[in-house]
Amino acid sequence: MPAPVRIPQRSALARVAALIAFGAASGLNGCKPVGPNYSRPGYQAPAVYKDTGATSVVTPPPNPQGGGWSPASPSDGMLKGKWWQIYDDPVLDRLEDRVATNNVQLQQAYEIYQAARDQVAAVRANLYPTLSFAPSVSRERVSANRPLALTGSSSNTTFNDLVLGGQASWEPDFWGRIRRSAEAAHANAQADAADAANIDLTLHAEMASDYFQLRGLDSQQQLLTRTVQDMESQLDLTEQRLRGGVATQSDVALARTQLETTRAQLVDVGVARAQFEHAIGTLANYNITAFSLPPAPLDLSLPKVPTGVPSQLLERRPDIAAAERLADAANAQIGVAVSAFYPTITLNGTGGFESTHPGTWIQGPSSLWSLGAQATELLFDAGQRHAFTAEARHTYLAQVDAYRNTVFQAFNDVEDQLSALQILEQEAGVENQAVAAAQNSFNISNARYKGGVTSYLEVLTAEATLLQNQSTAISIETRRFDASVGLVRALGGGWDVTQLPR
Repeated sequence: MPAPVRIPQRSALARVAALIAFGAASGLNGCKPVGPNYSRPGYQAPAVYKDTGATSVVTPPPNPQGGGWSPASPSDGMLKGKWWQIYDDPVLDRLEDRVATNNVQLQQAYEIYQAARDQVAAVRANLYPTLSFAPSVSRERVSANRPLALTGSSSNTTFNDLVLGGQASWEPDFWGRIRRSAEAAHANAQADAADAANIDLTLHAEMASDYFQLRGLDSQQQLLTRTVQDMESQLDLTEQRLRGGVATQSDVALARTQLETTRAQLVDVGVARAQFEHAIGTLANYNITAFSLPPAPLDLSLPKVPTGVPSQLLERRPDIAAAERLADAANAQIGVAVSAFYPTITLNGTGGFESTHPGTWIQGPSSLWSLGAQATELLFDAGQRHAFTAEARHTYLAQVDAYRNTVFQAFNDVEDQLSALQILEQEAGVENQAVAAAQNSFNISNARYKGGVTSYLEVLTAEATLLQNQSTAISIETRRFDASVGLVRALGGGWDVTQLPR
């Protein structure tokens, strides 16, 4: 009858794991990572935007690592959430909402961020020991005539080998190599999240811009359709006057030429409209062969886009946040490079039970264990570690320059759009006066022609001038909406750095 199985209170493998865990806690708490700690690159925001009177708090907000970004101050002077709702167009709202849920490019950016987040978890896992469990059961026979076998021995050459064991291995992060790597991975993941937010902003802005361009073309179509109808009436009148002996063949030819030219312009507008309709359908991930938007002229009121103060731009632009996070990641890589100058220390342990009989398998005498440590220091590498460290420092400085350049470009974008809106507003006022003057000129010329005082050439000239000014007025209004969307995009939409994953 086999002896009863006796399970000890604490196995050798458990002792090994406990010892390594204690060392891990001691190592992580007692050693600071080598390399420079990150400090966000400074930037002095302008006090005001050039074309507005908004004052600014010029102190830059702190960085997200080690203290967190300062949340953007709640204010009615900033865009929030679904910024496109300021245009008060239900059709645009539906299209923008579909971009958020169906656009493939946006889904791709989200998956890239998810992969980066998983990379953070993978790097952080190196901070902890690895444990493995490897039980084995075998029956073996060895040769009785093997070398060094005892002559005439009656020892059994067939036996069982029952092993219940495991291993533990751990590299204490004394110098911070793993922690700096995790810091870099975390910053890179945040940069990917900011890139995804920037793609989201770009796609929504592109949708709004394309939509307003299409509606501007609808206004052009409406104008040209109305003008064609007027010119058809003018042609009928001229033909009647020809039959009455008042007009000439030249007048009829001029009227018909102007009519066909305007009809050609109407067809050409249809080509451009179809292209914008296809772009909108693609952005919203519709089947463009079945997608269409009914014509509707651009008769919306242009909203006032809140700009906030210039210093808030550092918190509102996702591309600025992405560049800043990449600078943090590059700084952490300096610490990784510096850690290579220090020895690598590895702790190993094995433990378990081994026996030839199941009844004595898990007992004290069957236990086995071993503990070991190894330290490795590289003595000569022909300057490779110095080169890697210098490379990491230059990479960090390059990323700092990239961050500052992104900030410069961001303020340039805002100023461009503010100037465009201001100048286009003035141009629209002047053009509206030109339209009124051209309309008055056409009315006078038309009345003179009907009264037989002047030729049809005067009417034709006045009508062409009126059409050109009306078309220009529509183009300016469309450009104002496009510049408004451009300003929203330059300001970061409704995003801010508090939305970065922690």
